[in-house]
Parts: sequence; structure tokens; C-alpha cells
Amino acid sequence: MYPPLESDLLRIFVAVAQAGNVTHAGEKLGRTQSAVSMQVRKLEEAVGLALFERGPRGVTLTMEGERLLPYARRIVGLVDETTAAMRTLPLDGPVRVGIPEEYNQTVLPGALAAFAETNPGTEVTVFCGYTAQQMEALEADELDLAVIFEWDGGISGELLAIDPTVWVTSLAHNLHLERPVPVAFYRRSVWCREFAQRSLERHSISYRVAYTSDTSGGLRSAVASGLAIAPLARSNIPPGARELTAADGFSPVDSSRVVLKRNPRRGGPAIDGMADMVRKSFAPLAVLADQAFG
Repeated sequence: MYPPLESDLLRIFVAVAQAGNVTHAGEKLGRTQSAVSMQVRKLEEAVGLALFERGPRGVTLTMEGERLLPYARRIVGLVDETTAAMRTLPLDGPVRVGIPEEYNQTVLPGALAAFAETNPGTEVTVFCGYTAQQMEALEADELDLAVIFEWDGGISGELLAIDPTVWVTSLAHNLHLERPVPVAFYRRSVWCREFAQRSLERHSISYRVAYTSDTSGGLRSAVASGLAIAPLARSNIPPGARELTAADGFSPVDSSRVVLKRNPRRGGPAIDGMADMVRKSFAPLAVLADQAFG
């Protein structure tokens, strides 16, 4: 039976892997090169495997080191998160936050639940609605924070991620080959007129409106059932569906910016804490966007 791995050893391992050099990792950790090397050897002895290949210009991960790295990062991150949670006093006060339906079952539920659990004295109220509704609620002082989509530079706020809207079709159907192509649109939507319809017209794709809905969930259902193709956030593509690309004759509908908007009339530690939780919950999506556009 292998001995349990120490989180401090894993932290040093992650630092060396990121720096690619024991000396540079030691400088970041505030330790000497020899101390870092000794701890790396201790970890390699504990797992019974070589984790680095040494070279004249530094170190590189072995295959086993590559396998260990994602686990080590998760453990170190969890230790840091736990430490921060135990050292932070719970926040009090009400927080009203608006979120788009697109992230109601993906990005934000876990973050909101975690915030409520770690801050039981904070009364959290969530409003799920589209951008226009949330902007109206902010103006009416009914929200403290709102996560919204911004398409044309008209809305200021903190950029959380870029989540392009793309055309989506069912894997089991070839509706995108039909002419006119059946599409699902948001009902009474200025955005659909200015972006979704225009993207089809720009590529001379004839279409007919086969399905309308007030929610992205309705559009997802239309795609999944094979009724229509639909414009959906790339992160919100349902199982059994795929993005239509340039190879299919379609282009992205927009390059939606996901923005955190704050109510300038409201503030306080609880609102700041919720804003930070929302920011962290979108970090993985921001990384994926960077990779996609990089």
C-alpha cells in the first residue's frame, strides 16, 4: 500500500512543473534549490516513479508526471480554497443576483449553492432572466448583481468570459441541409433580428421559423427533438447536438461577451463576496475561450 501523498510535496511538484526549472520554482516558493530538489525526490520515492526528466536547461515532466499533474493541481487548489474558507468570516446581508438561463444548470448553480452554504447568514435571491429583463431589474434597484450578455459594446461591466453564439443542430438529423432550413428563434427578440437572422442572410441561407420560445431551454428542446436548428451559446450545446461550422456553410452568430454588471446604488461585503464567487465560477469558461481563440 502506498503512503498518502503530502499536499506540500504536491504543491512543490506543481511549482516545478510550471516553472520547468527547480531553481526558478524555489525562488517562487521561497526555498532553496536543494530543498526543492530534495522534496521532489521524496515525492518520487513516495509514488515509486520518476516524475521529471532532468536536462541541462531544466526539467520536463515524464509520462507519469503528466498523469499526476491535474490531480496535484486539484488537491493544491482544494487545500487553498479550504484554507481561505476557514480564515474568512461568514458574510451577512441580502444579495440579489440575476443570471441568464443559459447558465442556470451549468456554470452558476454550484457556485450559488456553495456561497449560500459557506455564508448561512446571507439571504441569496436569484432571478433567472434574459439580458433585457436583468437590465430593467438593475435600473429598478431590484438586483445587486447581474450576469448578462453583451454583443455590440453597448453595455459596460466586468468581462467574465467570451461565449459565442453558434448555430446548433441535432446529431441525429440533417436539418441544416434543408432549404429553407427550419430554425428556432426567441419570440419577439430584437437580438434574433439583428444577429441570428442577419447571419443566415449574410450567407444567403433561406430559412423558415419552425419554432419560437422565450427561453434557451425551449431552443435546446427544438434542436434535441429534430424540429429545428437554433442559435445557442457554445457552452450551452445540448447532448446529442453539435455546432454548425464553416464546413457546413454556417458561421458564429455573435461573439457574446459575458459581463458582470453591478448596481451602483448597492454595495457591501456580501455583494462583493458573491461577485467574487461568480467571477471564479466563470474562470474555467474563460480558459476554454482563450484556448479556442488562441
